Amino acid sequence: MAVGRRTRRTVMLAHAMRQASGQAPPGSPSVWARVRAVPRLIAAVRSGEYTAVTSTRLLMVLAGIGYVVSPIDVVPEGLLLVFGIVDDVLVLGWVVTELMRETEQFIAWEGQQAEQARGAGHAQQWSEQAVPSYVVHD
Repeated sequence: MAVGRRTRRTVMLAHAMRQASGQAPPGSPSVWARVRAVPRLIAAVRSGEYTAVTSTRLLMVLAGIGYVVSPIDVVPEGLLLVFGIVDDVLVLGWVVTELMRETEQFIAWEGQQAEQARGAGHAQQWSEQAVPSYVVHD
């Protein structure tokens, strides 16, 4: 079970690294687009507009970032050298893969919302151009 999770995380981290290096599949958002989407994602979750991710999940990602940058570690690097870095790498890998997955879904959702808004605007435009008239029957 733990091996399966590690394998999945390794694959997701490899995908994230390919994405970051520009070797991502065609049509997927760039790293810069994902970075710019994070504040919009947080705002949409906080407002309740976007419900595909929970506030708890976002807090877990932020806690993971805090853990990696914090000088306080569960496994200190100074005492255990390589083993002390492994926990940071695992947490960082999880954070990156979560952000990659969530931002990809969020950007797709934003695109759908924009498409729906364009469709509604188009219908509104046609209704504003309608000319009132009367039908005369014989």
